[in-house]
This record gives sequence, structure tokens and C-alpha cells, in this order.
Amino acid sequence: MKILVKLGGTLLDSDVTRDALAVQIAAARAVGTEIVVVHGGGRQMTRYLAERGVESRFVNGLRVTTPETLDAVLKVFAGAVNHELVASLNRAGALAVGLSGIDALLVEAEQMNPALGAVGRVTRSNAGLLHLLTANGYLPVVACVAGDRQGRIYNVNADQLAVACAVAYGAQTLVFLTDVDGVLDAGGGVRETLTASACERLIADGVATGGMQAKLTAAGDALRGGVENVRIAPGAAPNALLRLLAGEALGTRIALAEGRPA
Repeated sequence: MKILVKLGGTLLDSDVTRDALAVQIAAARAVGTEIVVVHGGGRQMTRYLAERGVESRFVNGLRVTTPETLDAVLKVFAGAVNHELVASLNRAGALAVGLSGIDALLVEAEQMNPALGAVGRVTRSNAGLLHLLTANGYLPVVACVAGDRQGRIYNVNADQLAVACAVAYGAQTLVFLTDVDGVLDAGGGVRETLTASACERLIADGVATGGMQAKLTAAGDALRGGVENVRIAPGAAPNALLRLLAGEALGTRIALAEGRPA
């Protein structure tokens, strides 16, 4: 079974949570699950910039990426956050390899909007490097940075980068481990299952906004790209990943239509 796990930066801001997730990922790999990890690091990025007197500006949830911010993107996402996670995974027994979308043109992007600076829209993903690493017992850990064939570098939304990698890699399941319990309905309850069309209705009705809207949009893109199901679950819950892989109804499962496999 191939899965892609996207870890939100909030979960990686704590040594305890990061190490717990690393143990679970290593345990899943030990029983034969092929895993690729993609991560963000927005909270760490905002803190890094603030410490240097740089204000973070957002437009429609996307961080305006100036040359100064892009330098921080490389230092934080592809630097500190990536390597701290790789170190935790190695300590847990996984042979982790830190990457970004720039490596071997794993994820290519183009500028989304000049007003946003170096924010990229994914145009293509080549999973050859992921297949090479996982086939030889390594665990790829991909930071949310991409590039193009002219050498330009882009800050890319981590959810969208995760989708691109999951589709190209042929993952059956995409797991978003985040800091919420799952997808909430209008009454504030967690939806155990959703279809892609139901996700669109939650967005249209204004129930899912902000970060959750972005995740539901990403989920729809993944399902249409061939991923069988998407899970959105609380990454800080005890043994969250292992419970999901064992079939427990933790968080929310999203499939293209009713009756698709869990």
C-alpha cells in the first residue's frame, strides 16, 4: 500500500508531537507500507520572520513571498523544519531523506500571481525520485518548495504540493494530519465521511473556510487525480496514523463518491 502523509507545521512545532509522529511513520513502514511525507511550516516561518522584524502578509491565505521571504522559505521549510523532522524519523528507525520539490524537478511550478511574488502554482510532478527512494528502503520527506527548469524557486502551498506528489506517486491514500479533529458540519460536529461533492457544498455554503477550505479543495484535486481516498485527522491524537491505517474512523474520510474503498 502506498500512502502520502502531509504534516501540518503546527504539529512539527513541538518536539514531543514530532517525535510521536515519527515513531508512528517508522512503525507503518516496518510492516510494509510505502510512505512519502510532505510538510509545511507556516507557524515556524511567521515566527522566523517576526524575529527579524519582517511582517507576514497574506492574500487569500497565501503568504506574499518577497525575495527576503523566499530566502526565509529555504532556511525554514527546506532547512530547519525539514531536517528536524528527518532527524526524528531517523531516530525512530526510518531511513529518512530530506528533499524539496526542487530536487530532480520532483515538483515544478510557475508564478501564480505577480502580486504574490514568488508563490508558485504546481504545473507538473515527476515521482521518479520518490519511487527510487522508497523502492530502496528510504523515506522521502518533502518540503513545500518547488522550482522550474529555468532555476526559479517558488513557495508552494503544502496541501497542493502534497496532492501533486500523491497523484504522481500513485498513492492510494492521502492523509492530512492537522491540528483539527476533522471536517466540521454547520452544527460543529465532525463529519465521519464525505464525498467530493459534499465538500464542494460545505465550501459553497461558507461552512468550510480558510485552511479547511484549502484542504477540501486539495482533497477534490487528489481524488480526481486518482487517489482513492483522503483522510483529514488530528495528528496530535494518540497513535493517530496507526489508528487510521488500522481502519479506525478517526477524523474525516473523503472519497470521490459513496461506496469507494476506505
